[in-house]
Amino acid sequence: MATLSFGIATTSVSAAVGYGRRSHYKCRKASILCVGWDPEGVFGPPQTGHLARLEFRRRLERDAEAREAFERLAREDKERRQSLRQSRIFPDSPQDLIEYFLDTEAQEIEFEIARMRPRLNEEFFAQLKFELGQLRFAVNKTEPMEDRQIELEALEKAIQEGIEAYDKMQGELVKARESLTKILTSKDVKATLLEMVERNEINRSLLALLDENIANAQNGNQKQAAEYMEKLRTAVVKYITV
Repeated sequence: MATLSFGIATTSVSAAVGYGRRSHYKCRKASILCVGWDPEGVFGPPQTGHLARLEFRRRLERDAEAREAFERLAREDKERRQSLRQSRIFPDSPQDLIEYFLDTEAQEIEFEIARMRPRLNEEFFAQLKFELGQLRFAVNKTEPMEDRQIELEALEKAIQEGIEAYDKMQGELVKARESLTKILTSKDVKATLLEMVERNEINRSLLALLDENIANAQNGNQKQAAEYMEKLRTAVVKYITV
């Protein structure tokens, strides 16, 4: 009886355990978690980095949008400044010219100095100094008068520095045109460049003039001229020291 009871108990436990396992596997859904062994190459090489590629693509899209927005703003600002330049009325007298410059935006000062350079003469500076003298030696100086004095002093300095830079640039451009003519008409370009180096005639003004001529040739569909001047530019760059 003891043996029989033991056998029944063992069978019952085994059956119960077996049932539980079958029930567990029967209810479990089949899924492939990872394929780590593929000797036949059925699945091909593992593909990785898709998240990085996706992030890179998104970054490119964001950068492209930002660049497009920046370029659009730059175009709009350029158009605005061009429209403003064309709409401005030229002053008739030195007094009006002073007010003209006081109403000029800071980033437009250089352009207006270049445009008004012939009128920035002794008569203009005499009027400017006259107004400054009246403000400096006024007996009863008010706050608006002090502000006006500060504005005129800053304007005087800006125009003087701007004229100096403009005149220097114009002088360099004249020399650059002469140098470029010498190079273009030379039978031995290399020897001419060496002579110009000794005379300190190779500078960035010449390079800027070459760039301008290259751009004009390209816009005029003069491919051979543009290519030739690009070769000259490459040669000139080697000798630039300033």
